[in-house]
Amino acid sequence: MSNKIRWGVLGGGGDSLIGVLHRVAASMFDAYQLVGGSFNPDIEISKDFATQIGIPTDRIYKDLTELIEKESALPADQRMQVVSILTPNFLHFPMAKQLLEAGFNVICEKPMTMTHAEALELEAIQKKNGNVFGLTHTYTGYPMVRQMREMIANGELGEIQKVDAQYYQGWINNLIHDKEQRNSTWRLMPEKSGISCCLGDIGVHAYQMLEFVTGKKIKSVLADLNHLYADNEMDIDGTVLLRLDEYTKGVLRSSQIATGEENNFTVAVYGTKAGLKWEQENPNYLYLLEDGQPMRVLKPGHAYNSPLSLDGTKLPPGHPEGIFDAMGNIYKGVAKAIRGEDYNSGEFPGMTDGVRGMNFIEKAVQSHRDGNVWVDLE
Repeated sequence: MSNKIRWGVLGGGGDSLIGVLHRVAASMFDAYQLVGGSFNPDIEISKDFATQIGIPTDRIYKDLTELIEKESALPADQRMQVVSILTPNFLHFPMAKQLLEAGFNVICEKPMTMTHAEALELEAIQKKNGNVFGLTHTYTGYPMVRQMREMIANGELGEIQKVDAQYYQGWINNLIHDKEQRNSTWRLMPEKSGISCCLGDIGVHAYQMLEFVTGKKIKSVLADLNHLYADNEMDIDGTVLLRLDEYTKGVLRSSQIATGEENNFTVAVYGTKAGLKWEQENPNYLYLLEDGQPMRVLKPGHAYNSPLSLDGTKLPPGHPEGIFDAMGNIYKGVAKAIRGEDYNSGEFPGMTDGVRGMNFIEKAVQSHRDGNVWVDLE
């Protein structure tokens, strides 16, 4: 019998980029075996896809209800141990709730839910049942992001005094100016995407990243969002001022109408001793800034990096690693948790990140709607 973790997937079939990303990530450390799932609402399409990727069709289910019923009837050493949710946003909460209540561990794409109230409900279920829950804020898996976190935790920057995160994309620019297109894409439909498009899709990555690397909690926000057209209910651009405490402040900028931008996500943290800056489009470089000193560039795989960073590095120095590797590190961390092994809290985002992320989205939207005012998160 294989000692791999038996893994199921909901969604992610066909030409889904996110599906490929998760399957490659799960295969990296030989920790998971894909045994079944439901890749498409049409079971025949699901079975055809299963055949294409080389897994048996006997555990391909028509829906989640059937998956839970039939998997739960199997002996404990055969049933799925963890299920990944790779579906559109509006399905994340009901699927995660069913799985957690049935005793399954869960890996979920973000945003975790559609509302903060739903996130709190999931948190209560997880605390009651003790399931492992991983949330795929993928960028936390990059070795140099983990190095950034550890350096800040070790006090190498001194007292944090300024944070700055930018996440710019331009893809919505291609459809937002056409009335029919902007009214037909699911990303701009509140019933499918939630109350926010830009903040809910990419702004929340920047928010989570700032809390992840600094170890600090953002306490209040002031948001100015842009919908661009009166008939568009969803923000597609926004700037959010941040207060972490009385003397630690910052800014979060996110946009999906930054013409020509691809996936320009950068995070910078400045302390009394030094600053650190990381860019997602050049993820193997972490820039260390100090007054009166030349800028230093830290790179993965070297002995000067932290154990957390080195644990997430698969190749020798000079061999670039990317988004698949980052997701693979998150799957590796979840595997450790499922097996009851020791792991660093920075190895994978979890339920707390999801709850705080949904609270941030709602409070930022509230700040904008109330006339661009400060709103407390806690």
